Amino acid sequence: MKKVVATTNAPGAIGPYSQAIVAGDNMYISGQLPINPATGELAEACIKAQTKQSLENIKAILAAEGLTMKNVVKTTVLLQNIGDFGAMNEVYAEYFTEECPARAAFEVAKLPKGALVEIEAIAYVK
Repeated sequence: MKKVVATTNAPGAIGPYSQAIVAGDNMYISGQLPINPATGELAEACIKAQTKQSLENIKAILAAEGLTMKNVVKTTVLLQNIGDFGAMNEVYAEYFTEECPARAAFEVAKLPKGALVEIEAIAYVK
């Protein structure tokens, strides 16, 4: 069985997908753009602010199921510019301080809405 997860504390989907799906022992969180759910606008155009907002959105989706960032086992980070990796990593390290999840990071040509970063995650729910 699968369960759709949705919260107003993170931006709604901008297409035909769910914020997250719980299937078995895992939650699959769709890529989170750095959109402020209160305003519907992108965070300021700097990689640190946008990384923080993307991670706050993930945190809110996890919280909707009673989970925390400690439940995250894998992330994928998409960057408009791989040169932003270091600055993104500084913010990322504030959210994952011990038993850090596995991660992949890629540079992509473009992200929706002109975002600088998008982050998806997989979390363990048990």
